[in-house]
Formats: sequence, C-alpha cells, structure tokens
Amino acid sequence: MLGDITVAKNIYIACGYTDMRKSIDGLAAVVQEQFHLDPFSKSLFLFCGKRRDRLKALLWEGDGFVLLYKRLESGNFKWPRSQDEVKLLTWQEFRWLMEGLSIDQPKAIKTVKQGAFC
Repeated sequence: MLGDITVAKNIYIACGYTDMRKSIDGLAAVVQEQFHLDPFSKSLFLFCGKRRDRLKALLWEGDGFVLLYKRLESGNFKWPRSQDEVKLLTWQEFRWLMEGLSIDQPKAIKTVKQGAFC
C-alpha cells in the first residue's frame, strides 16, 4: 500500500539538519553513506530541516521508495540537533514527535511505556 508506514520494522531519525532540497536519491545516499544503514531495509527514515517546520520520511516498499513530506502550518517539530547522528525510535517516540512533543520524555513516562507497571 502506498505510504503505509506501519510496515516499518525500525524508525530512524536523522538528528541535526538535513538539506530539505534532497529528494529520494539524495536522502537514500545520506542513509547509506553517512549513517551506514541500508535504505532498502524495512525502515522508516526521518529527516528535518533548519526551520523544523517540515519533515521528510523515506520508506522502501519492496518495489520502490516512498517519500512522504509534512509541513506544519504553525509550530515546529522538537527535533534532536546533535549533528551527524542517527537515532532509533520506538513507535511511541515517533507518536510523540508527530504530536509536537520531545522524544526525550521524563524517565517516569518511559518506565510506564516500557511496561514496568503492568
């Protein structure tokens, strides 16, 4: 299905700034050359520019890449800014990011998320 991100086994966030003029080939090259990951894996790769009001997501669907683009009308994404780093996210951290929250939530929230109280 076109752009079904739920097929992704891993979600990676490219910390720092990404040149948002890059298209599929440019972003796949960043994944492969800078982060030493396989862009053809069942992974979702997230990129954000300096203004933090738009992001691109790259996903390999088996027969081709899907490039998703989101631009916020107001506000910005709480994007980690440590340059040249890629970070593996959980689905919960991905939801926090999409809701405008930081992926680095307080420890108490992470403990609950990991099922410590179940």
